[in-house]
Amino acid sequence: MQELKPKHHSLTGRIDVRLMYDAFRSVKRNRGVAGVDRVSIAMFQANLDQNLLALMHDLKRGTFIPLPARRAYIDKGGGQFRPLGIPAVRDRVAQEVLRRLLSPLFEPRFHDDSYGFRPGRSCHKALTRVWELHRAGHTHVLDADIKGFFDNIPFCVIMQGLSRVVADGNILTLVEKFLKAGVMEDGEWKPTTVGTPQGGVLSPLLANIALDFLDWHLDELGFRFVRYADDFVVLCRSARRAKEARAVVEQFLTERLELTLSAEKTKVTTFREGFAFLGFDLASQSCRMREKSVEKFKTRVRELTTRSHNLDAEVIGRLNAVLRGVANYFATTFSTCADQFRTLDRWVRMRLRCMKYKRKSDEDNWRFKNAALWRMGLESLSDYVQPLRC
Repeated sequence: MQELKPKHHSLTGRIDVRLMYDAFRSVKRNRGVAGVDRVSIAMFQANLDQNLLALMHDLKRGTFIPLPARRAYIDKGGGQFRPLGIPAVRDRVAQEVLRRLLSPLFEPRFHDDSYGFRPGRSCHKALTRVWELHRAGHTHVLDADIKGFFDNIPFCVIMQGLSRVVADGNILTLVEKFLKAGVMEDGEWKPTTVGTPQGGVLSPLLANIALDFLDWHLDELGFRFVRYADDFVVLCRSARRAKEARAVVEQFLTERLELTLSAEKTKVTTFREGFAFLGFDLASQSCRMREKSVEKFKTRVRELTTRSHNLDAEVIGRLNAVLRGVANYFATTFSTCADQFRTLDRWVRMRLRCMKYKRKSDEDNWRFKNAALWRMGLESLSDYVQPLRC
């Protein structure tokens, strides 16, 4: 049972110059593009002292008014696009101030099996926890997907979660202003009545606050689960219990959080049949890259190895950065990606030979051997494979 603790009343008083500068440095590290006001991080920094001082006074006095987020879309593949809301730099700093004030208050209250966007936690730790529960006999799985989660979280759920911990009216009003700031798309302002836009500094924390209700409800009913933001699995010892978990989750989401499960993407399954979680395909004896993850990698490599360009050290350097990124995520002590990595390494070398000779031919394997590519500095995914410990 979640322990109830005293509310925090005076958070506005903690907003000071040092906090403002720390928040800006964090925003600068994360980089990002300008919002609707077209003010970049460099432009904001050019008059930093005055900008931060003015922003601090607006936050403390309650006169701060956020700008609408700039709507952008990222390709999810398969013809689907994920909407993003890009706040202005000034608003990102303000959100980071709020995040730094609120996060330490909520961290001790969040469930231990929530792993998304929390300090000291990661996708890998979430996956490790899944394997721990599997070894403990939890072989049946509710693979759940909340339909349009970030776009459909009711404001009232977020504000209720905040109000359980925070009693500072100014801070609560600031969060509500961000939620209702709207978005600009194709030059037109569109209001926001539900949801928290992906791309905002504060959105991951607000998502965890909203789903914390579900976490503790599952805990009280004795279910074991692993959640990373809106991606979660409930692990059970029997099919009957997994089906019960689905009914419980559906009912709680509908009645308590005003959300729904995606009928197409939610299923009750087993480790023997396999399921996808955090970019991996998990099964009883394997933990491999999802086909969607493989295709995403290949798409990025194709962009870097077009035949109309010349093969040089710069191409190898950019390609190595992509290879390291994929290897650092998928080459773990619990993954079984060695065969996939070898296949992808061969495919990458084929792409580079096609780039060099402007054609695809097996004869080029002899004309431009692997050793020549390695002398150019090409790295291999296979070099990152770790001994299996799962």
